[in-house]
Amino acid sequence: MALSKIDIENMVTGELTTTNGGTGATSFTAGITMANQWRLTTDFNNNADPIASNWEICDTYGYASLGSNMTESSGVFTFPSTGIYYVELLVGYYINGDSGYNHSLIAAATNGSTFNTMTECTTFITGNSSANTWASTTGSIIMDVRSLSEDLVRFDINVDSSGTTIIGNSTRDITAARFIRLADT
Repeated sequence: MALSKIDIENMVTGELTTTNGGTGATSFTAGITMANQWRLTTDFNNNADPIASNWEICDTYGYASLGSNMTESSGVFTFPSTGIYYVELLVGYYINGDSGYNHSLIAAATNGSTFNTMTECTTFITGNSSANTWASTTGSIIMDVRSLSEDLVRFDINVDSSGTTIIGNSTRDITAARFIRLADT
């Protein structure tokens, strides 16, 4: 999607007024200016606080990014510009047995260091004979990023059974994150 500048100056006759009595803008920028997809490339077992390694920007089968990319260091994601962002987390799990809970957490910081859980998605797995049984979660937040150094996001995992595998894959999204900048802050 291309960023477009809408020129309403030539589309309006007279003065454009606002509700507070002032005059309105005659042009503005519209549209999503940033969209980025990341995925976990390698499986791991047990808890992660955060998922600290094996993240990559999606790069196969027609995936695309728009605008500047997120950056990631030890599982902490930094935004490329201020604004209102949609953040989504998908997590795939499997186990040969039972796992009473599998929590996928989106945690955010507004001071650069203290992360608080914003969304918690939960699933359970009940074993199916002697085969692996799979489950997944999807959760999202809308986050107001006002400071690039203080407003951060990370993804945590908390599972009941240490035998639970969190699924990574380098060619398709099973455990993945999406970031979309919706508007100015």
